[in-house]
Amino acid sequence: MLTLNPELQDTCVAKSPPHSEVSVNEPNRHWHVTVTLAGREHDAELVRDALARLAMERPFLHSMRYRRNRAELQYWEQAEGMLDAASLALRLWNEHRDSAGLPEWEVVGLEVLERDTLQHRAHAGAPAMVGTPGAVPRPY
Repeated sequence: MLTLNPELQDTCVAKSPPHSEVSVNEPNRHWHVTVTLAGREHDAELVRDALARLAMERPFLHSMRYRRNRAELQYWEQAEGMLDAASLALRLWNEHRDSAGLPEWEVVGLEVLERDTLQHRAHAGAPAMVGTPGAVPRPY
């Protein structure tokens, strides 16, 4: 069972009970994915608009940050294993490049965490920002 940390405003931080166990035998586990992309600079408004189109095509994104030469996407993925979730994450940008008008950037960072691991981080005091679908691109 998940509980919410009431101390943080405008974020939803999942916390696991102190004695939760990682269930590695679940057929479809939930993975929190952070993909960072970078490349040649583009007009910030063009990047923002492309990310907004991506969010319409893939409404499961819950956080999107961008600069003129980089973007960071966060979302939940359901997959059997971490390699499956990572493989899907590595393809996300390229699969939507043309339809969303995304810059020709490459993946420069990837973090894939099993749900219990993310919850453990939050329980240990490391804030894990986890939102709901419907992300709005914002500069960082």
